[in-house]
Amino acid sequence: MKRSVPDPRAQAKRSALNALKRAQRKAARQGVTLSAWEDEFLGSVEERIRTYGRAFADPEKGAPGQALSAMQAVKLKEIAVKAGGEKPKPPKSRARTTPRGGFRRSAPRES
Repeated sequence: MKRSVPDPRAQAKRSALNALKRAQRKAARQGVTLSAWEDEFLGSVEERIRTYGRAFADPEKGAPGQALSAMQAVKLKEIAVKAGGEKPKPPKSRARTTPRGGFRRSAPRES
């Protein structure tokens, strides 16, 4: 029996909806209370995905075949970590704390 090629948009939609449900179930199972904003975020994203197939309108904010924008995916991961009962990791700083190594010009040697 031959299978047809799966629709990538439908696959992305299913994947995003499953990730949302997983985060909600995990929070309920662990007894973690999500903030009002997080509850609203999960509900509104789920509603937009069910209605439009994706949760963002601006193509600049995410990949063409994805159902969630880049920032929505980041927030969903943060909520899933919080729902797991773990403490979220602090955001990584872009500033370098150590001086850059590499090829430096050394002082001329004395003979």
